[in-house]
Order: sequence, then structure tokens, then C-alpha cells
Amino acid sequence: MLTKAELQRLRSLREKKHREELGLFVVEGEKVVAELLAAKFPFIEIFATSPWLESRAGFSPPSAISSTQGRAEAHPTSLRIIKITDDEMARASHFPTPSTVLAVGKITRAPLAPGALDRGITLALDGVQDAGNVGTLIRIADWFAFDRVVLSPDCADLFHQKTINASMGSFARVTAHTADLAAALATAKAPVLGCELAGDDVHTLPPLHDAVVVIGSEGRGLSPALRPLVTHHVTIPKYGGAESLNAATAAAIVCDNLRRAQGRA
Repeated sequence: MLTKAELQRLRSLREKKHREELGLFVVEGEKVVAELLAAKFPFIEIFATSPWLESRAGFSPPSAISSTQGRAEAHPTSLRIIKITDDEMARASHFPTPSTVLAVGKITRAPLAPGALDRGITLALDGVQDAGNVGTLIRIADWFAFDRVVLSPDCADLFHQKTINASMGSFARVTAHTADLAAALATAKAPVLGCELAGDDVHTLPPLHDAVVVIGSEGRGLSPALRPLVTHHVTIPKYGGAESLNAATAAAIVCDNLRRAQGRA
């Protein structure tokens, strides 16, 4: 049974300002909730109707692994599971067609440690404002086993439901930070790959075991503050008439070629 206060809180989490005020975010949908539970994401509340609860008979919540967004310490998780009616779900739902389950998690943000970009492979998002693209880029970083994703402050919200849905379970596996990219890249020792139309063919990338791949927004490309910090300008050869590629598509091609080049070393 939902109280009036619980209903108001769940509905308020649609907006970023309320997510920030409460330090909470919500995800809705059987598939995304199942993926995050399988990845041992430590939700604090699950609101579900009878069909979901019956389908999860014997469900045992994760209890020892913390969110990778605030990665580090394992800790026990206290999870409330609240049974609600279809009508209550319809009123709490963030979607036109309600799901059978929605889950609430705590917003945790790990600061980007000094020198972190010097080691491993980083995917940096420069002003990517579409939440679906940000989620897909996190999923790409997971696919190619990148060490981290760094978002500039003007990217879409990491805890927006569209971001989490598009990332699938990768949201729980990839370490993501929000940071001033210009300041972080200014001191980075690893090569910085900037994706632009006027660049070297991405298929000629040399083997790089430490690198930062920077993806700009589809509308403007890389921001002026970052261009001077790029050490390798790369492009994807065009054979047809399309003006540009979707940011996530471009990132996947660059990430694939980076990993292929490593394999040739």
C-alpha cells in the first residue's frame, strides 16, 4: 500500500532537481530492474505488483556489493519490497503504460581521482545531452571493458531513467564520474583521442594501452576548450552521403579500432 507521501516522492523523482534534493533515483520496467538486480545493484526499495512478485518467488536481494557509481566498499543493503496495486502503480509510474515494478536507488558519485586518466582506457563524454545516447555510451564502454566513463557537467543526467534504461545492466558495472573535462585532460599523461571529421583514419590507430577517447555532442562536436588538449584527431572514413554519425555509433567504431590496435601490438 502506497502512502500519499511515498506516491509524491516517487513521482517527484522524474525531475533532476528532486533527484538531487532527495539523493534518490528511480528505474521502472521488468527488464531494466532485472538486469540491475542481476548485476547486484543495491536498490533500497522495490515497488511491485502481484505479477512481478509472483514471477520472482524466492527472490533474494543483493546484499554485499555497492553501486559502481560510488565504487569501492562492499556493505550490507537493506531493501524494502512493497506490494502495490495496479492502480497505485499507474499513479506512481513514469511511463504512459505502467510496468509491474519500479525500484529506487541512492545517488552516489565517486570523484575522479587525480591521475586516473593516466592509466587504462577512458571514455569521456563532452556535452552529450541526449540521455539515451549517454546510456548507450556507458553500455559501449562496458562492452569494450573500458576502465571508466567521465561525463562533463553539461551531459545528460547519469541518473535519468532514460540513461539507465539505455545502459541496460552496464549502469551497475561501469565506473562513471562527472568532472571538468578540460581540467582533467590538461594534466592527463595518456594520449587523448578526439573524434572529429577532420582527423586521421581511425583504422590507422597505433596500439595504445592507455588512452582517453573523447566523444562530443552531435550538434557541435568537441567543445573549443577540449580541442587543444586532443593529441590524436581521428575520423571514421565516409563512403556515402550521410552528414554525420550518431555519437554512440561513432564511439563504438573508435572503441573497436582501439581494441583491435591493442591486439596487434
